[in-house]
Amino acid sequence: MSAVSFTGRVAVVTGAGGGLGRAHALELASRGAKVVINDLGGDISGENGGTAMADQVADEIRAAGGEAVSNYDSVATPEGGQAIVQTALDAFGKIDILVNNAGNIRNAAFTDLTPAAIDALLAVHVNGAFYVTQPAFANMRENGYGRIVFTSSAAGLFGSIQQANYAAAKGGVFGLANVVALEGAPHGILANTILPAAVSRMGADMNADQFVGMPTTPAHAEPEMISALVAYLASESNTRSHELYSIARGRYARVFMGVTPGWHVTADEPVATPDDVAAHIDRIRDLDGYAIPGSMNEEFALVR
Repeated sequence: MSAVSFTGRVAVVTGAGGGLGRAHALELASRGAKVVINDLGGDISGENGGTAMADQVADEIRAAGGEAVSNYDSVATPEGGQAIVQTALDAFGKIDILVNNAGNIRNAAFTDLTPAAIDALLAVHVNGAFYVTQPAFANMRENGYGRIVFTSSAAGLFGSIQQANYAAAKGGVFGLANVVALEGAPHGILANTILPAAVSRMGADMNADQFVGMPTTPAHAEPEMISALVAYLASESNTRSHELYSIARGRYARVFMGVTPGWHVTADEPVATPDDVAAHIDRIRDLDGYAIPGSMNEEFALVR
């Protein structure tokens, strides 16, 4: 098997000034990619920004013989997203790879979440993924090639206490990634989503109640463990799209959404009542024979 290489490829990594983003950028650069290091330089809430964090990672890459430029624009505005991609176009002439990694976190109990805490996370995680991916997708489509990695979270798919705003935002990222994968397929653009668990600034802010019963020192929680999968998904070696992967405690696994065979009310039967649903709930919930639809239309096609 040939080594994963990014020679001749241009990558943009958002939120690359530290944590997971920094590890992703270093991995891509070490394998030949020219990288745009985007970071506001702020704290985990997304405030108090500066240029030092992005510059430090870019300097680190250049010191190792790689090519990198810094960008300090916010992903949370259309203008910022366009400017991030334009940095890649101005410096390197194209964009082949986008890693949507930028994020923020403001944890609180559900009823204590303020509108500001809700809006701030939706702006960065969901809007930010939209605003950077749209101009990147346009350039990839022109070139007939692209790899996009979205960062969601187990919180968004399975839930996590005191993280309703974060979970809602990450769930939105998953939905966006599904459509980007479908629309990108005819143009050589592959899009996949990761659910990472690693030691990072954001991870350090998790409430202890979320980890009851789990080891206090997780195995293989290094950011580099996440970057190994990100680099693979961002490479020419990967030919898969529209998939979701979990990386936690050294385990790499595919995650999927399935539909059970369920209970059918045929056209010649009367409209179902709540009593009918109650009578058939076990059949509705039975997982035997589940299917994994690749789109909304495929899910509808399961209904005969």
